[in-house]
Order: sequence, then structure tokens, then C-alpha cells
Amino acid sequence: MRCPHCKGLEDKVVDSRLAEDGLAIRRRRECLACGGRFTTFERSEPAGLRVLKRSGQAEPYDRVKVVGGLIKACKNRPVSEADIELVADEIEEHLREGGRKEVSSAEVGLAILDRLRDVDEVAYIRFASVYRDFQELTDFEKEVGLLLDKRTPPKQLQKD
Repeated sequence: MRCPHCKGLEDKVVDSRLAEDGLAIRRRRECLACGGRFTTFERSEPAGLRVLKRSGQAEPYDRVKVVGGLIKACKNRPVSEADIELVADEIEEHLREGGRKEVSSAEVGLAILDRLRDVDEVAYIRFASVYRDFQELTDFEKEVGLLLDKRTPPKQLQKD
């Protein structure tokens, strides 16, 4: 692992602990060349998941693309990086359920939409507008109407 400060290759681990509910190991390292400290994460690499595109071509699942789409949708919204990472984890976990080796790009998009609906409604509409290729204002109106219909109704005040 290269030191992010001086690019040196020699370091020592000064602390290790479980992270992400035991799915990763967080290691605090110290560079032997410059003394700079940095953190690394060690995760197991799951079996390859492939995404079948509309064109029929299959490519490896790319978490970076999912995170990138989430970041764009959540830009200037009250959604933290940690929230985005958690959503990306949940999406990937959902896609890998049952040991599946291949999913369609449509399934990936729908999984993102499903999670964004719960995280931030504005981010959901942003992502939906690109994913579903909105062409007219009525497309937005229809999607907002569906979103409002799925909201849980406010609790009624009980009169005594």
C-alpha cells in the first residue's frame, strides 16, 4: 500500500479493528519513510457479478458506477457520504441475493430507485428523470404523483 503523503511503500499497522458490522477490517497505518498516518480498509472480494446490458452485452458489476449515480442524484441534498455508501452496500447485497451471477441493468436501476425513495425524495426524482428518460413535464408530474401516493398518510389526531 502506497503512503498517500510521500508515496512510500513501507508502512506498519498501528491499529486494526472490525468495521462495517464485521464485513471489513479497518487498519491504521504509519509510513516508515515520512511518519504520516493513514487508514485502509480490507474487505473480502465477493464472487463476480455480471450486469447484462440492454444491448445484450454483459460486463462486470461496477460499484463505482452505482456510487457515482447516487452522488449525482444526491448532490446538494442532506445525504452524507456514509449514507451513500450504505445505500450502495444494500443495493449490492440485494443484487447478490440467492447467489445470482448475473443481473440486468434494469434490475440495478430499479434497486437504486427503490432505495433512493426511502433516502431522499428529491434525489429519487432526479435519478428517475435520467433513468426513465423523462421527456416532458408530465413525466415529472406522474412520477411525483406516484411518489406521493406511496407515502404513508399522516397520523390523524384523535379527538376525545
